[in-house]
Amino acid sequence: MNRSSTPPDTVKATATREPFDRRLARGIQRVTASALGPYQTAIVRIGISLTWLLFLLRELPHRHELYGPDGPWAWDMGRRLISMNEAFTVLMWSDNTLWFETVYVLAVLSALLMLLGWRTRAMSVVFMVGVLSLQNRSVFVGDGGDNVVHLTAIYLVLTRCGQVWSLDARRAAREAREAEAGKAPRRDVVGPLLWTVLGGLLLATTYYSDTNGSAWLLVLLWVLWLGQALWWVVCRYAPGEPRTLLDVLANLTHNAALVVIMAEVCLIYATAGWYKIQGSRWQDGTALYYPLQLDYFSPWPLLSDLLGASGVMVMVLTYGTVLIQVAFPFALFNRKVKNVLLVAMMLEHAGIAVLLGLPLFSLAMISADAVFLPTAFLVWLGARAGRGRDRLLSRPRGAVPDQRRPGEEAAPRTLVG
Repeated sequence: MNRSSTPPDTVKATATREPFDRRLARGIQRVTASALGPYQTAIVRIGISLTWLLFLLRELPHRHELYGPDGPWAWDMGRRLISMNEAFTVLMWSDNTLWFETVYVLAVLSALLMLLGWRTRAMSVVFMVGVLSLQNRSVFVGDGGDNVVHLTAIYLVLTRCGQVWSLDARRAAREAREAEAGKAPRRDVVGPLLWTVLGGLLLATTYYSDTNGSAWLLVLLWVLWLGQALWWVVCRYAPGEPRTLLDVLANLTHNAALVVIMAEVCLIYATAGWYKIQGSRWQDGTALYYPLQLDYFSPWPLLSDLLGASGVMVMVLTYGTVLIQVAFPFALFNRKVKNVLLVAMMLEHAGIAVLLGLPLFSLAMISADAVFLPTAFLVWLGARAGRGRDRLLSRPRGAVPDQRRPGEEAAPRTLVG
């Protein structure tokens, strides 16, 4: 067949078709060469740590009743429960009030430092330990958002969530500028000191392993601690191929954890939506009406009564909630539809925060949803936040400094952005 007689579309498709092995190689390169979704993991880190920090500060006057020695779930009862469900909590080391206060203060401090992105690799581990220790101490305290914080705190340990919007990124950018200027690198004293202190705490955790529940978390903590030491040694004495290999392993772990966070959000909405379908109140469109009539979930009674008085609005919101939750996992295959449903879900959680008086639950869910926000929007949001900060601090306006490593290309567009 003469090429001139071939339809133009067929010729174009044949010319642009790429062999499978090249596509596979490009995909492997994409996954191993960079940590995908840096802005998405950063916003999840900020949102989840902010949620936990606000919760700890809000419950500061009631901490002894919730998790401490004055709670209805006594220390002996907690220890028996831990022996059965193998949950991890350092609060089972001692029933001393001083030890409880120390753990609570460290949990608040780690949440704040995680929010700021200071020594993110170490703080993510301390943050996870604080979340697990307090939540597993009293398993009956929570409103659903605590489960999201609980799981995401574990996943964030495996991500490189401090690449942007963090003090770590600022420090890396400053060191890069100094290196370009020919200045000698500064000696890092804080890192090794923090590593040594955490090593001592890890030894104590190992000593009390019979009261810490499952052994898998202890193994994970040792792997992370030894891995950080290996990273420091390689960066200092073997910055060539060994450093490249560690970067590849870190990128693979980060990308796998990012997929798990995305899958977690999809499972939350899919299971919630399909369970709602089975409920008779959701089927007849009246499910939203009943929580609006409960005093416990009515911080604004007039607003709840106004919404509950409209049968059409109650029906639309009830059916809309089910439709959005069931459809969202399937909408990931279409970027525009995904973004529309994502906005709808975030508005839904904002409504729950106002109407039902569950602000921290809503903030936890919005923070988890943020993993699907488009990268362009997050970059724009970061630029606006930077300008607002400069105005607040009376700094000269200018472009927001790029917090990527020197020579690092922009992350490719993916499912999350």
